[in-house]
Amino acid sequence: MIDRVAILVLDSLGIGELPDAAEYGDEGSHTLKNMARAVGGLKLPYLSRLGLGMMDEIPGLGRPAHPQGAFGKMAERSKGKDTTTGHWEMMGVWVREPFPTYPRGFPPEVIEPFCQAIGREILGNFPASGTEIIKQLGEEHLRTGKPIVYTSADSVFQIAAHEEVIAVDDLYAICRTTRAILKPPHHVSRVIARPFIGRPGAFVRTERRRDFSLPPPDPTLLDHLFEKRIPVIGVGKIEDIFAGRGISASYHTKDNRDGVAITLKALKGLTRGVVFTNLVDFDTLFGHRNDPAGYAGALVEFDQRLPEILTALGENGMLIITADHGNDPTTPSTDHSREYVPLLVAGRMVIGGVNLGTRSTMADLGQTVAEVFQSDPLTIGRSFLSQVCRS
Repeated sequence: MIDRVAILVLDSLGIGELPDAAEYGDEGSHTLKNMARAVGGLKLPYLSRLGLGMMDEIPGLGRPAHPQGAFGKMAERSKGKDTTTGHWEMMGVWVREPFPTYPRGFPPEVIEPFCQAIGREILGNFPASGTEIIKQLGEEHLRTGKPIVYTSADSVFQIAAHEEVIAVDDLYAICRTTRAILKPPHHVSRVIARPFIGRPGAFVRTERRRDFSLPPPDPTLLDHLFEKRIPVIGVGKIEDIFAGRGISASYHTKDNRDGVAITLKALKGLTRGVVFTNLVDFDTLFGHRNDPAGYAGALVEFDQRLPEILTALGENGMLIITADHGNDPTTPSTDHSREYVPLLVAGRMVIGGVNLGTRSTMADLGQTVAEVFQSDPLTIGRSFLSQVCRS
C-alpha cells in the first residue's frame, strides 16, 4: 500500500503546444524540446530513465527499452496558462473563465482605491519584466518611497519595494490589503510581493517573495485530505497558491536547491501523507528571462538529486513529477506558454514502462492521489492508479 506521495512541480516545464495554443499567442512553443535544441542536447540520465524522453523526440534524451517509471503528458482543461490555474486543476478545480489580465495596466477603479488604502502614490502600473522595472524605476522608488506596481501577461498584481524603503512585513501587509480590494470583475489571481535590495545599477530581488492568491472556489484534493487528517506539506509557494487551505505545514524556499532539501527532510519525517513541492527557479530565473542555458543547467542539477528523492520515498512511496504550464525560453515572449505538461510516476511500487498517454486534464493527477488515500473523489479527473501500481 502506498503511504506517501511526493508531487514535484517543475514550474513551467511544458512539453509542447496545446491544440488551442494559437489562441494564446503560443503556437510553436515547446519548452523542453526547444530548450534542448538551443543548448545542443540535454543530459538528464535519471529523468531519461523514468521516461521523460518517451513523450517526444528531445535532443539528448534517450528512449530506454525499459523505462523505470510510468510516463505520459497532461492537457490543461482550464482556461489560462498561469501558476494558479495549473495547480488548482491538478487538485481538482477547473477554472472555466480566465482570470482578468491588464495589458494596459490597471484602470483607475483599481489603482485609486489601492493608493487610498495604502496611503501612498505609486510608480509604474504597466506590464513589465520584474528585473527590468526595478532597473527602470528603482532609483525613483528610493527617492520617493512610492511602491512599484506592475503586471504581466498573467493575472497578477505585483508590488516591488526596496527592503530599506518598505520593510518586508509592511510590503506583505500592503499585499494583503490589495488582495481584499481586488473584487470581481478585478479578481486578479495573485498579488505578489517583490522585495529587492541593492543600489541603483545593482538591484537584486530577494527570496522573500510571497504570493497572495485567491482561495479556490471549490474544495480541492488538499481540502479532502485535510478533512481526513492526512498531512499535506507544502514546499515553496504551494501554501500561497491555495491561500493556505488544506495545508498542514508549509515551508517557503530560497531556490530550487533549498526546495529539494526541504522536500527530502519532509519525506524523511513523514510516515503517511503528501509532500507537494513547487520548484520555481525554472520559471522565474530562466523561462521569464529567455535563458535556455540556465534552464538546462537547473534541470541537470535537479536530475542529479532524483536518486536521493527516490531513496527518501522508501518502499511504499510514490513520486509524481509534472509542471503547471510552459515558459519556452527560446521564443521572443517572456511570458508563460500554453502547453502540455509532463507526467512521470516512479517508486518501488510503480510499474515501470507504463505509457499513460495523453491525459485530458491535469486533474487526473489529483484523482489518483485521492484514490491512494481513499479520500473523497474529485469532481473532475480520472485516476491512473490501477495502471501504475503493483498490487
